[in-house]
Amino acid sequence: MTPIEVIPATPAQAPILANLLELYVHDFSEFRHFQIGDDGRFTYPPLPFYWSDPDRHPLLVKMDGKLAGFVLVKRAPGASGHPLVWDMAEFFILRSHRKRGIGTQVAHEVWRKFPGPWEVRVMPANIPALHFWTAAISRFVGQPVHPVSIEKGWSLFSFESTRGDQLM
Repeated sequence: MTPIEVIPATPAQAPILANLLELYVHDFSEFRHFQIGDDGRFTYPPLPFYWSDPDRHPLLVKMDGKLAGFVLVKRAPGASGHPLVWDMAEFFILRSHRKRGIGTQVAHEVWRKFPGPWEVRVMPANIPALHFWTAAISRFVGQPVHPVSIEKGWSLFSFESTRGDQLM
């Protein structure tokens, strides 16, 4: 396995996350229209809350000590109606690190770090993401998991994580 680190991002690393979010939103613009600002940048207004809200967790992903992506996790009422779930708010692995199992490793590590009920929302138009999440979650829970359609055109995966989940 590739040496991967999933570490909490500090407030001093907020500019690093903001830069990575630019790449993430740019990738997403293929599936959803995002307005670019007059300064030529995309914005992510919730980012500052990841250091002030105890139910939000900004994480940086490093491979061999170098940046490889980020994960933004939050605890909130679930789209499924569950009163409180862990939500994979944003998940990004640099293109140069994709299709090598790194994203799956990162997702599994995050789910083990935050045990409890989880939800992952995916835009159905984002076929690569649907395939990725279906495989990563199914492998994690040890059985096939399929999303359900919810409002606003999202596909929703719901599952449970415990600290003992070790399937890879």
